[in-house]
Amino acid sequence: MDHDHGYKNLFSHPEMVADLLRGFVHEPWVGGLDFATLEKVSGSYVTDDLRGREDDIVWRVRCGRDWLYVYLLLEFQSTIDRFMAVRMLVYVGLLYQDLIRSGQLTAEGRLPPVLPLVL
Repeated sequence: MDHDHGYKNLFSHPEMVADLLRGFVHEPWVGGLDFATLEKVSGSYVTDDLRGREDDIVWRVRCGRDWLYVYLLLEFQSTIDRFMAVRMLVYVGLLYQDLIRSGQLTAEGRLPPVLPLVL
């Protein structure tokens, strides 16, 4: 059974992402998110050396006047990946490169925050 496709289908719905954040991120700032603005964004990037990268699910949600990006990495592995944090760092870096190229910075010209979640 291909679990990746099933979970990707589940987390392609804004209600599921909102429930995930409310249920598992126990931080006060989650209460300030405007879940009505949840918007799925492309998770497909091209690296500087022109290799394509199909990533998992990326959403954005308003947090005050700025966007917060929620990066969902869905992984089903038979063994532990000791370097999962490094993989996530690379994926978030590719997202940031894409945001810089498209000019999607905060009003102050900064990169928006990204909340990486590995399931």
